[in-house]
This record gives sequence, C-alpha cells and structure tokens, in this order.
Amino acid sequence: MPVAAAPGTSFAAAFASPPVAVTLMRIALVTETYPPEINGVAAGVARTVTYLRERGHEVRLLRPRQDGEEPGDGADSSTNGGLTTAGSEWRSPGWPIPMYRALRFGAARPATLAAQFRAWHPHVVHIATEGPLGWAAVAAARRLGLATSSDFRTNFHQYSGYYHCGWLAPAIERYLRGFHNRTERCFVPTRQLRRQLLACGYDRVEVVGRGVDLDLYAPARRDEALREQWNALGAPVLLHVGRLAPEKNVELALRAFRMVRRFVPRAHMVVVGDGPLRASLARRYPEARFVGTQTGAALAAHYASADVFLFPSLTDTFGNVTLEALASGLPVVAFDCAAASEYVADRLNGRLVAPGDESGFIRSACLLACRFGALGTMRRAARQAALRADWAGALRGFEQQLYETVHAHQFADTALARTA
Repeated sequence: MPVAAAPGTSFAAAFASPPVAVTLMRIALVTETYPPEINGVAAGVARTVTYLRERGHEVRLLRPRQDGEEPGDGADSSTNGGLTTAGSEWRSPGWPIPMYRALRFGAARPATLAAQFRAWHPHVVHIATEGPLGWAAVAAARRLGLATSSDFRTNFHQYSGYYHCGWLAPAIERYLRGFHNRTERCFVPTRQLRRQLLACGYDRVEVVGRGVDLDLYAPARRDEALREQWNALGAPVLLHVGRLAPEKNVELALRAFRMVRRFVPRAHMVVVGDGPLRASLARRYPEARFVGTQTGAALAAHYASADVFLFPSLTDTFGNVTLEALASGLPVVAFDCAAASEYVADRLNGRLVAPGDESGFIRSACLLACRFGALGTMRRAARQAALRADWAGALRGFEQQLYETVHAHQFADTALARTA
C-alpha cells in the first residue's frame, strides 16, 4: 500500500525515520491542457495518466475546466477500464489563451492547492505545464514539503519572436528557469535539450523519452484511394502535420513545396492541422491541399499515404509528429533539433539540416521529392528508427523517475530531521 502521512503530521516528519519504500504512489498531476484539446502535450499527459492508473498508482488530475464543465471535483472520463472515480480530478477556473482560443490556462491560489494536497497526501506533485496553475502547484507543494517534478515541454521564450515581442524573451526564459529549478527534477525528451538547459543554468535535468503508437502509425495504413483523391497517383506527396501557427514555421514547408514543383510539376502538398494561420496560408498557397485536423485512423492514413514529411519547426522541444511520420515509413526533412536529432539519421531515413539553414531545408526537400520512387530503403529505415520509441518503454522510464524523485525526497527529509 502507498505510504501516507497521518492527519496533522507534517509532511517532512511523516517520512523522517526511517524512510519506507513506496511501492504504489499517489501522484498529483497538474496540466493546463488535456483532451479533448488536440495537441501533443494533451495527448501525452492523457496517455501517462492512463498508464499510471493501470499500474495501480492513484493519480489525481488537476487542470483547468473546459467549455461546459464546472470548476471543482469531477471524474476524469478520458481514461479506460473503469479506473476513474468521482473526485479523481480537480478543475480550476479556466480562460482561453489569447491567439489560441481553443486552448485554456488555469489559475488557482497556492493556498487552494495546498488544501487539496493536505487532504489527499500525494507522494509527488508532477507539473506537466508551466502556466499559472503549474506555478501555484509548485508553490503549494514547496510550502508543504512535498516531492515535486516537472516537464519542460515548450520553448515559450522562442515563441516571442514570432509574435513581435522578442524583447520579452529574456524575461520568459528567466521565468522558465526559475519555475523548473523550484522542482526537484525537470524532465526533458532529448539529450540535446538536456545539454542546452544545463548550459543555461537549469538544475537536475533528466531525460525521459517519448513514444509513438506503432500499431496505429504504420506503413500498412497507406491508402491508394486516398492518393487518388489527392490526384497523386504516380506523383510525390509532401506532407506537413501540425498546428498552423507562427512559431511552427509552416510557411518554410510550403516554400519548399513550391521549389519542388519547379522540378516535379505534378508534386502535391498536403497540410494536416488547423490554427490561426490556416486561412492566410491557404490563400497564399492555393496549390497546396489544406485538409484540417485529422485524428485516429484517418490521420494515420494521411501519414502513410504521403512520400516525404516536412517538419520545419525550430521551437518544438520534441515534435511527436516526427515520430508518427517515421513510424509510418516516411523519410523526414527537419532541422537537427528536437525529435529529429534523436531519430533521423541524415541520408539514411531522411535529411537533417543545420538549424536555421532554410536553403538547406528547401534543397533537401527537393532532393527527396525528385527521387520519391526510389525511397524504399529510406522508408524501411524510417520505420526501424521509430521502433526504438515504443510508449511502454518511455512510460516505464517516467514511472521510474517518479519513484526516484519520491525516494530521494524521503531520504533528504530523513537526513534533515536527524540533524535538526
């Protein structure tokens, strides 16, 4: 059974002498995005919650309310297997994010969250996002002496340049560093990002990988009827999947497509996703096919039915779409950062380009598109690379990191109590 602090006992004293090995954990998981919102963070957090509950851990989700929901206690209906009960989540007030009306941020006073934590006695508070709700959760957990961990998921400081407020970047970077350094472990998805954060003054940074659904995203999902619908039989199809927002650098992929058409006039471009730039991009690039948001088997078919995947983002900390494309057997053209730095081998399963080298990105897209009929070896290598990224292994690694965070916190409290 999980270790619990007795009512009225300080959290530090509860683990003071001696620490007891925790076999099952009570985890307070704080996130400001969650399904049915569609983005990589929401999907990853939901998958993590489901996994931890299936392993027997008690997970209480703290998140902003979404449209049609009331603040306060509720049941988390997104998981399967009857594992949720009333009170398995707590919802704060939530408001739409400017420029991202489909997403929300939450807010709560640290005292309010501290009351939640006192009533439930979590072993660890894990914060998945760095917004106001996450900051309040860190403050509340530190006030109670609880173990804390966090995810570095978004390069918000880099976003400022895409929204004409680059002068805010240093302040945002200081906020992010202060946020994560107030937790006992900061989890990142790649070794490259770990090195970058350590060089920028972040403490206690650990790599926790990501996974991909290898059954859903697979070359077998290729659909010739879909290609016929695109009028692309016998012609290369370039694909981009993602949110159509300034920080995603989507226009570079479309510029690359235009250059490809100079060499292969019958080439096609399919853009999956929605966002604030969709209408303007569709007007400026009428030759591309904008198909909106796709999910599940339909999304998997779009991946597998294309020939080359273009991922021009310079701001993503990972980019789950890169793994989804590789798993679908697509060679990837990307900058040498985020997921591509870990899974794309230049000239083996795609093309890696030095970050910021837009001419190199366009040239690489042209090279692959011009030989789209001879990419069989690259396609197989793409799938093989993705096989290293199974979700089961990634989630086991995350679970182990939470255990280690709890145990390290217990021993630190014990040592402090013995010297007091």
